[in-house]
Amino acid sequence: MKHFRKLTIPYIVWCVIFILIPLLLIAIYAFTTGGNEVRTLNFTLSNFAKINEATYIKVFIKSLELGFLTTGICLAAGYPLAYIISRAPEESQDMLIMGVTIPTWINMLLRTYAWMNLLSDNGIINTLLGMLGIDPVHMMYTNFSVILGMVCNFMPFMIIPIHTSLRKMDHSLIEAAMDLGANPFQTFRRIILKLSMPGVINGVVLVFLMAISSFVIPKLLGGGQFVLIGNLIESQFISIGDWNFGSAISLILAAIILIALRLMKKMDLKEVEEN
Repeated sequence: MKHFRKLTIPYIVWCVIFILIPLLLIAIYAFTTGGNEVRTLNFTLSNFAKINEATYIKVFIKSLELGFLTTGICLAAGYPLAYIISRAPEESQDMLIMGVTIPTWINMLLRTYAWMNLLSDNGIINTLLGMLGIDPVHMMYTNFSVILGMVCNFMPFMIIPIHTSLRKMDHSLIEAAMDLGANPFQTFRRIILKLSMPGVINGVVLVFLMAISSFVIPKLLGGGQFVLIGNLIESQFISIGDWNFGSAISLILAAIILIALRLMKKMDLKEVEEN
């Protein structure tokens, strides 16, 4: 046991240096003012009060709108795909899931630039449309381009948790329901959907949190017209240099993430108790 405890020391040191200390600094800057030098900081709540301004409220609302829309599309498209994969032969499922995860092996920045080449006015899609005699379609720097980029980047994080729940499901329950006279819709609603809810909850929370905190996709595919929470934090730290306000926004986003994770855990426990 002592040997295993020693193995955890590097992990603990890593967490303290790269997780705990940065979080502590963010908390300090969020409740202080006076610039980026610790010795000049003064306690204040003005950083949080500043978030009530109309400009920043719109940023939060826009982030939530795109987050909900992205999550809904990922769920609507990801659940059927996860179900189809789970019904495939056992030896084929791992290969299919690998096909889903392969895009995540490529850096997100490169994937986003690829979408820019596809969706731009002179991109591949409009070039193909022109060859068919169809007028070019403006797709870049719109809600469509931002949501499409988010959906394609975050879809694997919806499919994999749902597939995991479906794969672990006892298929004899489905056979029993059908033997008792349940039609396909009743079987899906009362058995399949209910047993896959832990995966659905995990996927929804993961995609939603990544969508509202994303800053690369809105910045590139939105052309700077879409300012979400992630873009706002980036601009405060890098462009404007207001670390105090940026830390306050980061702290609020961290609180949202913790609350979502807590709700996810409670819903998971509720599902386990019901089953």
